[in-house]
Amino acid sequence: MANTKSSQYKTNSLTLIGAISMGTAVIIGAGIFALTGQIAELAGPAFPLAFLVAAIIASFSAYSYVKLSNAYPSAGGIAMFLKEAYGVGTITAVGALLMSFSMIINESLVARTFGTYVLRLFDGAQEAVLVPVLGVGLLTLAFIINISGNRLIDRLSLVLSAIKIGGIALLSLAGLWVSGFSFEGLKAPTQASGEYGIVGFMAGVALAILAYKGFTTITNSGSEIKEPHKNVGRAIIYSIAICVALYMLMAFAVAGNLSLPEIIAAKNFALAEAAMPAFGDFGLISVVFLAIIATVSGVIASVFAVSRMLAMLTDMKLIPHKHFGMPGGIQKHTLVYTIVIAMLLTIFFDLSRIASLGAIFYIIMDIGVHWGVFKNLRHKIDAKPWILLTAIALDVVVLTAFIIMKAQSDVFVLYVSVVLLLLIVSFERFYLGKVRQQA
Repeated sequence: MANTKSSQYKTNSLTLIGAISMGTAVIIGAGIFALTGQIAELAGPAFPLAFLVAAIIASFSAYSYVKLSNAYPSAGGIAMFLKEAYGVGTITAVGALLMSFSMIINESLVARTFGTYVLRLFDGAQEAVLVPVLGVGLLTLAFIINISGNRLIDRLSLVLSAIKIGGIALLSLAGLWVSGFSFEGLKAPTQASGEYGIVGFMAGVALAILAYKGFTTITNSGSEIKEPHKNVGRAIIYSIAICVALYMLMAFAVAGNLSLPEIIAAKNFALAEAAMPAFGDFGLISVVFLAIIATVSGVIASVFAVSRMLAMLTDMKLIPHKHFGMPGGIQKHTLVYTIVIAMLLTIFFDLSRIASLGAIFYIIMDIGVHWGVFKNLRHKIDAKPWILLTAIALDVVVLTAFIIMKAQSDVFVLYVSVVLLLLIVSFERFYLGKVRQQA
């Protein structure tokens, strides 16, 4: 009964430019606005370099996804890749759910970022109450737009991404010019000169990887993008290239206008704070406007992708599905579930913990994808083993550093991560066992 209503996808409903816009929308929506200050807190004065190292790691990761997308374009994206690598079973289901949850976590991260930046216009008044309220409002808007169909998403993503990329680039260049290229934020305070070691830097890189992971949402458009065997891979490569240039530009602009302690003190709204010394209220309003554009487009694109992945998992009988009396097909229902879970996370978790959960889940899933390709698919898709093993090694290094840092500063988030991982694995083993018995 769960699959009586089809998760329908419209072939050729997304262009290459639309897919690139969707990818950059998700990446920039979470990365620049939500994570710059948090990465600086971990990596210290080398935080712009953390963005660059993360881009290199993301590029190694992208290799597997480009190869898989060219061979197996699908609306299920990573879910289908894991199926090809591991078959229909627990590993595929757990990996796909980790990716789905990391994407939903990202939506709540972006939603809270939206609320945080909007309130900068009002001196951050009543943040504890209004940030989640505004975040829930954004998620509601994303639901309404997604329910309207792909063409609206394609066009809206293109327009919003153009405004966002152009605006951030111009503001960053202007900020660098006004600062006189001083890069005050790249200097560690004397009393903290010994605090930022290699472990902290690599932990910052782990968060910065989360800032790039939006490129994976493009893989969920394989059934809808034009010429998917060519264009899914192209969209991934172009999205990463655009975003690394923009990230580095913005990171140096922030470092040019704020000291490191100031960046860390304003870690949840570092870009808005960085605009004040150079441009005053005009800079603040401009950054908030761009943050609103970035977060709106990011949530819309992310919801678009994750709802399709969950629909594919339902079609593959890897997760259960209940209609709860709702009209429409599975795709519409998974859209509702995605929004509801994101709203709950937005209400109950702060930005730092949301980002940490997302980073841990994503990197674990990423390792699983690379290992599956290396072990079972590298000959079929002509993937180079040394690139796959390098991607795995880099993921392991940054995840280990991140866990070490969190064990020292916020062990609670590690407990939550372990509990959620155990729950996901236990649930999937129980559910798939039940499905096999019924079959």
